Amino acid sequence: MWRCWLRSAILGLALWTGSHALAGDLADFNALMEGVTSHIRVALGYLRTGNTDLASLEIDRTREAWGKLQQHFGSRRPDMFETSPRYKNIVTGVAARLVGAELLLNAGRPDAAMESLNALRGEFYDLRKASGIVVLADCVRDANTAMDALMVYNDRALDFAKSETRLDLVAKTAIYGETLKRCDGIAGEAVRKEPEFRRLVDGAQASLTLIPKAIETRDPDLLHRVLIELRSFDNLLAFRFG
Repeated sequence: MWRCWLRSAILGLALWTGSHALAGDLADFNALMEGVTSHIRVALGYLRTGNTDLASLEIDRTREAWGKLQQHFGSRRPDMFETSPRYKNIVTGVAARLVGAELLLNAGRPDAAMESLNALRGEFYDLRKASGIVVLADCVRDANTAMDALMVYNDRALDFAKSETRLDLVAKTAIYGETLKRCDGIAGEAVRKEPEFRRLVDGAQASLTLIPKAIETRDPDLLHRVLIELRSFDNLLAFRFG
């Protein structure tokens, strides 16, 4: 009997160790990837404002951050991507993509550099999504998409008399609000308590409560002001946490 107990204990320890190693891999990978994407976010912010010198500096820092990730995971694929067909194609091309973005910037093509960096962020998003990995940056990206859908109603000539218009506006408002709640839940405790994060998420949620009033009073000007305010919150959320 004691041998059966010993085998069970050994098996349990192996399973526990394996699961914790996997969790450790995931946490390390996500932390290192956040280091990469945080510099991409800042570079994109500088490119939007036309500050190409600082954007170039951030692309250099992105390469350094990617080098750290490669040092940690370069010799082996993280367990959660073991069966991912996307992993190799994406990660082996990151360094070259960053060099390409730098060359585009130096060639006086900042818009093309922005497209390249945004495409890279999209590939990271697709990689994690296909592997069932959820991080705050991806949730913020989902929120941006939901906000894009909501901005369709930023039209002062909107016809509130159409029931399908009202219903769709209500639905898109709900989707954006629920996505923000999900992002709030995904954020780690430290991020969730950050004054900037709270200001953006809570501010957006407060603005959303005004959309039903705009619908009820059929006030396109109020809806316009609310949507512009929401877009501002959304852009800042993407710049800081996306």
